[in-house]
This record gives sequence, C-alpha cells and structure tokens, in this order.
Amino acid sequence: MELDVRNAKVYAYTGGKSFDPALPCVVFVHGAEGDHSVWGLQSRYLAHHGRAVLALDLPGHGRSAGQPLASIEAIADWIVEVLGAAHVPRAQIVGHSSGALVALEVAARHPGRVDRIALLGAAFPMRVSTELLEATRTDEPRALQMINIWSHGAYAHYPSSPGPGFWVHGANLRLMERQKRGVLPVDFAACNDYRGGLAAAAKVRCPTLFLIARRDLMTPGRTAQDLVKAIAGARVVEIDGSGHAMMAEKPDEVLDALRDFLSSAMPT
Repeated sequence: MELDVRNAKVYAYTGGKSFDPALPCVVFVHGAEGDHSVWGLQSRYLAHHGRAVLALDLPGHGRSAGQPLASIEAIADWIVEVLGAAHVPRAQIVGHSSGALVALEVAARHPGRVDRIALLGAAFPMRVSTELLEATRTDEPRALQMINIWSHGAYAHYPSSPGPGFWVHGANLRLMERQKRGVLPVDFAACNDYRGGLAAAAKVRCPTLFLIARRDLMTPGRTAQDLVKAIAGARVVEIDGSGHAMMAEKPDEVLDALRDFLSSAMPT
C-alpha cells in the first residue's frame, strides 16, 4: 500500500490483506537501518485476524521516498500524519528499538491518536558507543558488521538457526545493506541524541507493554527499567534465548506476547 505524506510516497505493508480503516489498526515501526520486513510474521498474522495493519517503511527507508528524519520527535509527528493519510483516527503502535522510542513519543505527544503501545527492545537513554557512531559515518560496512554481531543471541548463529537453510544473522545483514547510503548515521544519531524519554513516559496514559530480550546486548533489559517505572501499569514480558533482533530470533514468542496484549481488555 502506498500513501502520500508531505508530497512523498510512503510504503506500508498491510499483511497480505486489503487495508480497511474501519478495523482496529496496528502500526508497526521498525528500528534503525530497517524496514517493514522485520515484522513479517507478526504483521501478517494480525492482518489475517481482524486487524488493519500498517507496517511502515520510514522516510528514506525501504520503499518509502524522502530523506530520513533526524529525530525521534520528528518521526513521531510524521507517524500521526501517516494515520491521517490512511484515514485512521486511532491506532495501536508497536515499535522496535528506535521505533520503540517513536511509539513512546507518539503516545506522549498525541494521546488522542493512540490506544496502546508495545515497546520492543526499548532503552533510555539509547546511547550509541563512540566507536559505532563514528563507524556509521566513516565506515558503513564495518558499522553494519558491528550492529549485526551485537543484535543477535547465540541462537541465531550458524549452526543454531531455527530452520534448515535459514540464516537469521545473514538475513539481517542483507536487510541493512540494502538500505540507502546515508540513512545509517542519521538513524543512529537520532537514537543517541534523544533526551525526552522520561518526560514522554510520564505523559503516557495508555496501556503499555515492554518486550525485553534476555540476551539483548544493544538494549539490555536494565536500560528500560526507568521507562517501565515511569509508566503506570506497564506490563513487562521477557523473551528468553533472544538478542535484540527478537522478531527474527523468537518470532512466535513475540507474536504471542503482542497478540495477548493487543487483544486484552482496555482498562476502565
């Protein structure tokens, strides 16, 4: 599905179903150097079980046109414009890594547009090491290798892949390699520079889920605890045996947690 936002094409995967804005809508927001494809299983399942799905390519990523947006706040405001273009009054927003910070910021800045949020691999602050930040600007292939190593638990490494002929580690590297040149440093600078996490969390009033991968080296579970404490009633689900790329390493467990949370009754 293609939308027009700010006179630029936006691509959204709808899970193999025609998009119906009358259905409850779930918006998926990928992290740095990613695109809609990281949500393959989760987006498709929900689209075939009564949800309208928008798994987005952020500006400059994947099939979406334009330049990458330079801040978490700017991406959050852009998400609300996407909802308007899709004629969606309210949505449930699921974000991974920097996409989790975006979901958090949307809920804080635009509470009337958000029913609930799920934050996967969230951290605040989401600091990037000096060495990696410099590599994103000066040596992209090296930066991608560093990110790929730190994004996965041992379960994803050969010969421990979950299925014959399927290499989680290699697939993720290829996904990052096919993003446009220049996207990587913008994405990682946006993570590193974001300062509004605790202030945003204090404003969140909608149901919130944190999914934490126990082997996550990029955003270890302890780095989400201040956000968890700041959001009243936040749920926490831990995914065992997975690193940061939990949607690929433990897709069924992630889907189960999302399905239970998104379908649970709204608090009264």
